[in-house]
Amino acid sequence: MKKTILMVLMPIYAILFFSGCTANLTDPEIDFEPPAYVEQMPSREDKKDFASVGSIFGQGENPLFTDHKAMHVNDVVTVIISENAQSSSTGSKQLSEDDTMGLGGGLFSAGGTNSAVNSAVNKLNGLSNVGFTGSSSSAYAGQGSASRDASFTTTISARIVKVLENGNYFISGKREILVDDQKQIIQIGGVIRPYDIDQYNRIESSQISDAKILYKTEGDVDRATKQGWGTKIIQAVWPF
Repeated sequence: MKKTILMVLMPIYAILFFSGCTANLTDPEIDFEPPAYVEQMPSREDKKDFASVGSIFGQGENPLFTDHKAMHVNDVVTVIISENAQSSSTGSKQLSEDDTMGLGGGLFSAGGTNSAVNSAVNKLNGLSNVGFTGSSSSAYAGQGSASRDASFTTTISARIVKVLENGNYFISGKREILVDDQKQIIQIGGVIRPYDIDQYNRIESSQISDAKILYKTEGDVDRATKQGWGTKIIQAVWPF
């Protein structure tokens, strides 16, 4: 009976063990939900400020002069993504320890005032003297270094999702490209200032606050460059 229960519980224990080990084996992801302050800040009311009669500037369908910058919800702005990530780090550590221990003494102890007895005891201790010495030493030295250099440049159009009360815009954009069964996904989100948009309705990614930029590929190449789930599990539980 006990053997049967053990055979039933063993697979359950194994599943729980590996599920715990694989809890942190998922690929990193980006949450494109707006920051909390964007959700909490009220939207600016969209005012219809039409120019006075006879003005050469206006907000109508065919004004003589107009500002082509994105200004309202659902207006589109072009984002120039140019990101460079460079990092390097080195570390070294050295540890050493030396210990020495000595132990010695006779088997007999002399006492009293009888010089003859004391002399005899000292002679016996000289013949049966017990001595022990020991030493130990340990040393450890380790050194490591890491460096990374990556760059990513592209352009993407983003839509104004919300005009904040202070006049800033929360933008979000996504582009998907499918070529020869290889899918490329580019996504961006963040908060921009209207006066950072240039005359051509463009803005640099470095001028986006709380920027979230995603670039990933899906397809055969992506699957070939990823570790299998079995390899990830072995690496997670391997103790060495």
